[in-house]
Amino acid sequence: MTALNSARNTAFIRLRQEGRTDEVARRLVEAIELGLFAEGQQLPSESELALQLGVATVTLREALVVLRQRGLIETRRGRNGGSFVCAPVELPEALLLQRLREMSGPDLRDLGDEQTAISGTAARLAARRSSPEQQARIGQHIETLRQAGSRLARHRADARFHIEVAAAAQSLRLTHAEMRLQSEIGELLWMEAAGGGDITLVEQEHQAILQALVAGDPVLAGALAEAHVTRGIKRLISLRLELLAADPD
Repeated sequence: MTALNSARNTAFIRLRQEGRTDEVARRLVEAIELGLFAEGQQLPSESELALQLGVATVTLREALVVLRQRGLIETRRGRNGGSFVCAPVELPEALLLQRLREMSGPDLRDLGDEQTAISGTAARLAARRSSPEQQARIGQHIETLRQAGSRLARHRADARFHIEVAAAAQSLRLTHAEMRLQSEIGELLWMEAAGGGDITLVEQEHQAILQALVAGDPVLAGALAEAHVTRGIKRLISLRLELLAADPD
């Protein structure tokens, strides 16, 4: 199983039977925006996708309408028709800066606390449970990050590293939580204003986490993952304060 398939399969943790359309749409948006579906790839059939998510087909169809309206998928008719993933669009940094400016300080800290808990726990469990094959896939995402040439590509490679670590922990709930957090805050970390143009430190931190996983050291792996997340959140908090200080209003 490839890294793409491994991570993508975790996107479809079954929702509760009363799962609402917006929840289904959010789950699919996360999978597409994080690159778990490649550009031009056809989504599973409506019946198959609804079965994987554990929702009614009509609920899935309503969610797909949301994705089409957002330009994330297009529907083609005919013999080879279906829903296909559209080319990703990188948001202007000005919009991301505005998003960060509008976040409250407590919300940003809470997100950091949650991600620290999720990533740290996932790394500790992955150090105990991950296989050599899973460790190799994690390493592939470090190499992808090294070669990434755009902010979107760096964000996706970084997100996939963390998601793969959670998948290696063999916990669907941790993996889904990591996906949600990466979708919510991950791209902000790669803004030029937040130091996202320099991947050297992030790459070194990823390598250190992987080495701890390979060594089977859960204490070190968890501590490294938590420190990695904390440093990123601190960068965003500092940048947000700079933005507020420069705002004449």
